Amino acid sequence: MFIVIALMLFQYPIAVNAQLSGGQNNGNGVPRDTAANKTNTDEWETPEAQITYTKAFSSVKSGLDTSIHTFHRRPYSQPWYRDLGNLGSPTMNLQFTPQNPVGLSLGYHSFDVYRFTADSMRYYNTTRPYSSFVYNLGSKQEQSAQIFHTQNIKPYWNFAVNYRKVNSPGYYFTQKTNHDNLFLSTNYTSPSLQYQVFSTLIYNKEQNDENGGIVSDSFLSNSQFADRKTIPVNFYSSGFTSTSRSPVRTFQRDVTFRYDHAYTWGKRDTTYNEDSTSYSAKLVARFRISHQLEIGSQRYQFKDLRPDSLRYNPFFQQRFATSDSVYMRQEWFYVDNKFLLNGLLGKSGKQILFNAGIGNRVDQFKTDYLTGSKDDNVISNYLVGSLRKEAQQAKQWDFAANVKLFYTGSAAGNFLLDGALSKDFGDKWGRVKVGVSQQLNNAPYNFTIYQNQFWSREKSFDKESTTQLFATLENVQYKISLGAKNYLISNYLYFDENQSPSQFAKTFSLTQFWLRKIFYFGHFTLDNELIYQEKTTASPVNVPRLMGRHQLAIETFIFKRQLQVATGVEVRYHSDYYANGYSAFFNQFYVQNSYSIANSPAASVFFNFKIKRFRAYLMFDQLQQFLNTNQIITKGYAAQDAMLRFGFNWVLIN
Repeated sequence: MFIVIALMLFQYPIAVNAQLSGGQNNGNGVPRDTAANKTNTDEWETPEAQITYTKAFSSVKSGLDTSIHTFHRRPYSQPWYRDLGNLGSPTMNLQFTPQNPVGLSLGYHSFDVYRFTADSMRYYNTTRPYSSFVYNLGSKQEQSAQIFHTQNIKPYWNFAVNYRKVNSPGYYFTQKTNHDNLFLSTNYTSPSLQYQVFSTLIYNKEQNDENGGIVSDSFLSNSQFADRKTIPVNFYSSGFTSTSRSPVRTFQRDVTFRYDHAYTWGKRDTTYNEDSTSYSAKLVARFRISHQLEIGSQRYQFKDLRPDSLRYNPFFQQRFATSDSVYMRQEWFYVDNKFLLNGLLGKSGKQILFNAGIGNRVDQFKTDYLTGSKDDNVISNYLVGSLRKEAQQAKQWDFAANVKLFYTGSAAGNFLLDGALSKDFGDKWGRVKVGVSQQLNNAPYNFTIYQNQFWSREKSFDKESTTQLFATLENVQYKISLGAKNYLISNYLYFDENQSPSQFAKTFSLTQFWLRKIFYFGHFTLDNELIYQEKTTASPVNVPRLMGRHQLAIETFIFKRQLQVATGVEVRYHSDYYANGYSAFFNQFYVQNSYSIANSPAASVFFNFKIKRFRAYLMFDQLQQFLNTNQIITKGYAAQDAMLRFGFNWVLIN
């Protein structure tokens, strides 16, 4: 259904920018593509390609990152994420961040870092077709690949497609991962600049073999188990036929289709160049009607093809026959419609947007456990509003405020209030930003119900309240950025040490400070990042108090500036703490206070280089293992051995 809808929509013009410039008139008032301009000497121009992206209905344009300073870093562990010792495995954020959104949700977030999402979608505009190929290869057949292409069909109509594959058998026994992620996007602006569309179709699939972790950390220092695949794991079944796959597997899949469109009324202005061969069209908007349709589905599936009664003793007692399996699937389907009335005040480039509207949601939840199923259907209505001014030039104020309030359905009373204010005060002080947010949300669906064919669990929870205050400073001249954030949380939702959903009724606070400072000494670069976190005593949150990353590199050009290189060492560390355990049965990280993690710093050596539009890196990772054993991520899960990684990014522009 989603694919059919998308293909139909992609046959018609669908969204780009609120402003067109540099186009040429082809006789009917519509600018034609400037990538194939012809001069009066009949020689074809070959201008440098320009590619930018924006968020939906935003006037702020950004360029793509082409630097090599941090090109070697793992893309799915930035800035403070940790996987379970294998590329593509479940991840946790060592920098505390609330996960539950306002409204209803399914509640599975351990693979979020790998997924494309509609809220963070970029919409592109390029003067020439642009393609990018990314490939990363690591020891033990760790691989990830990505193909991205975007081009403008017309100056006012762009489409983009991005496909990504992640596959890694892992260093340890039966921990294979296999992910597929895809998005299609398009954006269109009518020649009159009054009608805009931003549309995207997203598909994410994450498959993970669960081995339950290694039986004991002591095997890591035993030379008889130098091949990590020989270390015993908790989810081993001797009667299972496959020697490369685990009988216990988790699967997540989500599909999202979003269609944003708006019609704007305002005053048009056209500016021609000196010889009238090209023009720039602008629309000073005054009033807009917009509509957003989002249709999505998410699925989580757990199956154990060869269950062991000892494996499930903490939850239920059951003797399994050879032909038995444990199965559970939870699904969420939703349709969200939102209508907004927008007003715009001020001159072009300095406009203030304010809007208000109403939304309707239909949410359907389902739990399937082979012998039966449970359904829950909810219809909700909500109010939304926002106030926004974007800084399009230096030293302008930038501010935004948003409100969302549910007034019917199961989420009635849920709300989100947030606001942020920022300004660039010049080279001396840099950009300062302050903000505040307050939200009230329901417990996710998977907190309230879980059922397989042998056991069920149902709970109810009060609404969770989260207040956030933050302030940041970024100074480009002095190469420094710093910030502070404070959370005040009541009725905190989490999984406890029994791997059961729970709630902490008392109010607690967690404060974070972070700092990044880069020093330059000739061709030498020293990049330092630190984060400090302090929580209220006895709160059910465990995070490292101190984390750091330091990179010392030589960055320069060689061979007559044809080759740019960055080579050096990087060290990462965190203080001792009680790391959250991982529950393979529920695909959740849970709080525990009995197993403390104390690792030596992780070290790596890298060599990054760039030739025109080709970037590549060669990296020796986890080098501290020549002196110590593997880093422990959480109980039962350790990092890879010292390993070699290689990757490249090759950009093609037609």
